[in-house]
Amino acid sequence: MEQKNAWMGAAEATPPPVFFPVQWHNCAMHIVRWIVGATIFIALLLLSLQNSKQVELAFFNFASLQAPLIVVVFIAFATGVALGLLVGTLRSVRLKRQVSKLRREHRIKHDPTTVTSGAAAPGTSPASGPGFGRSDRSYDDH
Repeated sequence: MEQKNAWMGAAEATPPPVFFPVQWHNCAMHIVRWIVGATIFIALLLLSLQNSKQVELAFFNFASLQAPLIVVVFIAFATGVALGLLVGTLRSVRLKRQVSKLRREHRIKHDPTTVTSGAAAPGTSPASGPGFGRSDRSYDDH
């Protein structure tokens, strides 16, 4: 008796896939991500250490806030990111609504069971509907 592996002998079977290039790519990208993240973290750390002076932020002579400069910059950055995400989310919701509306219109337009507004509904025009077809009429020779 001859035993064969699942990937040997059969014409349509293929050899087992080689995962080395895919794993190497994922590993390399993982390392690059860590390097970029560490570089950004070190740059922000150095920026914050160099800009640790106290600054005063006045709000229209109603109130004032004294904080390190890096805190003020971070709050301004975080506020900008939050507003950008909010605007992006609102736009995404609007586009999803528009796509669903267009899909609904397309489905109604191409569905043969729905009645279009320009044509008369079946059986509503004079002498139409069941019993009014030419094949249903009986002709007498009287």
